Amino acid sequence: MTPTRLVASLLLVASLASGCGGDDRPKREKAEPTTLPTTVPEELQPPEHQAVSDPRLVLALVPAEAEILTITDYDEIRARFGVDDLTSDSLMTDRTAFWEQADRESVMLTAGLLREEHSRLWLDHGFTQDDVDWEARFTGPEGSGYVLGFRPDQDMSEVSRAVKDDVAPLEDATVLADQHLLVSGIADEGDPVWAAEPSLPELLDDDAAESTYLRKGCIPVNDALGPDADFEDQDELSNRYDVSDLLPLGAFSVTFSDEVATARMDVDRTDLHDRADLMDLWPETGTITWDDAFKGMPVGDPSTGRVGWKVRNPVAAANLVLGDHLPFAVCNELVPLDEPTGL
Repeated sequence: MTPTRLVASLLLVASLASGCGGDDRPKREKAEPTTLPTTVPEELQPPEHQAVSDPRLVLALVPAEAEILTITDYDEIRARFGVDDLTSDSLMTDRTAFWEQADRESVMLTAGLLREEHSRLWLDHGFTQDDVDWEARFTGPEGSGYVLGFRPDQDMSEVSRAVKDDVAPLEDATVLADQHLLVSGIADEGDPVWAAEPSLPELLDDDAAESTYLRKGCIPVNDALGPDADFEDQDELSNRYDVSDLLPLGAFSVTFSDEVATARMDVDRTDLHDRADLMDLWPETGTITWDDAFKGMPVGDPSTGRVGWKVRNPVAAANLVLGDHLPFAVCNELVPLDEPTGL
């Protein structure tokens, strides 16, 4: 398996309705062939024989049917905390201090696949999560997967031995040694991938972000309200804003760098300010509220499709993002909840 995507086009040909002899009913016209997006731009193709250092290239490995992608760039977080060269060979006290600070002061959307097996991996195989530069997770109707990008000087034979020994949670993983990647559930070569869909790469930050959340489609209103929401919460929202006035949302992203969060949608949206305003209008229904996680007034730029705001509490921010509590990204349809009967 290789992450390099070959340029390919797959055509879906509609079947023709064939008429019997003497049947004068009009025959169906042949449907126009549909070209599936499989061509990955050159700048998004991972290198074949060197470490993949840019986590944004993971889009070339994510299956098209996936719905949510999260990326955490540990290299960027280490750089902000002044420990750029931290690896599993560093002092244990330094490594422990980093993870304690990262857990507390950064918005980590992936906590680290290898951290729970830290001791076993270090003692038996010589590597840990400290040797991972970045980590991506994706989910969708066909299942989930992950990609771990290791530092360029990591001995990947150590990782291969851990996979061969079925060390949890690497039982279903594959090592792409030349690219310094550990993968599971990625697209097969030639299959449609996220990098081939032009709208998705455009939602990534041009600069390196510490964490990225990228999602196809919008968030159902009731999901954004939270599992504890009821009819009264829906009614409160409806009295404040009619979500049917929003435009459809095909995809969006949220990136975090230092203490700044940036949401990205398609450009020139006439409803962008309305979507930004929903952050203040949204009923608070859960144990973690928007004000717990973020602070300040959102700043929106419709021409670029961006909304920016400040992070108050990184841990709360990560919980809201992963829990779909993102008012600006809701769908423009409200499915009514049952009204209490009083019985």
